[in-house]
Amino acid sequence: MIAIIDYGMGNLHSVSKAVERLGAEAVVTSSPAEILAADGAILPGVGAFGDAMANLRETGLESVVKEYAASGKPLLGICLGMQLLFDESEEHGQHAGLSLLPGKVVRFQGDYKVPHMGWNELSFTHDSPIFQELAPGHVYFVHSYHALPQRKEDLLATTDYYQPVTAIVGRGSVYGMQFHPEKSGELGMALLGNFVKLVESKAKD
Repeated sequence: MIAIIDYGMGNLHSVSKAVERLGAEAVVTSSPAEILAADGAILPGVGAFGDAMANLRETGLESVVKEYAASGKPLLGICLGMQLLFDESEEHGQHAGLSLLPGKVVRFQGDYKVPHMGWNELSFTHDSPIFQELAPGHVYFVHSYHALPQRKEDLLATTDYYQPVTAIVGRGSVYGMQFHPEKSGELGMALLGNFVKLVESKAKD
């Protein structure tokens, strides 16, 4: 069972359906007990960082997500959900994040179009179970802010948008994808599929 964490901000239905298409059972839930009992968890997110953290705190799910990450079971943040894994964001002021990965989230700065929107090619920077039997390809991005991981080893994949941009992060059993894998064609679904396989493998241990 994979819990899709419902804290009021996220494309829950599309993520849930994508997981089910991969042959796994998914439940959209805001229940702490249900989340903590799941074999894997996905933290989706669409919207502003500060609003998302406020929702997590008000629903009591901030501590639940941290407890889940500490359990060693696989956790995946998607889009804004990936950004929430970091220490802080400068989106509409300074906001503290979940601090599961050290680093910060900043706005794109430069004489180019923001948000970064469209299909961009991934470049894998470190080996990871998420990349098992996969070759780099294109996925779909829509974002105005990007993460700057403090530790180079946490940066698993980048893309290029006038600069190297964080695309996939991971440490231990905590992963994040800046793009929406469920909307990123064959490669996106394959990456999500490898997360599902990781969940199933850990559940058997």
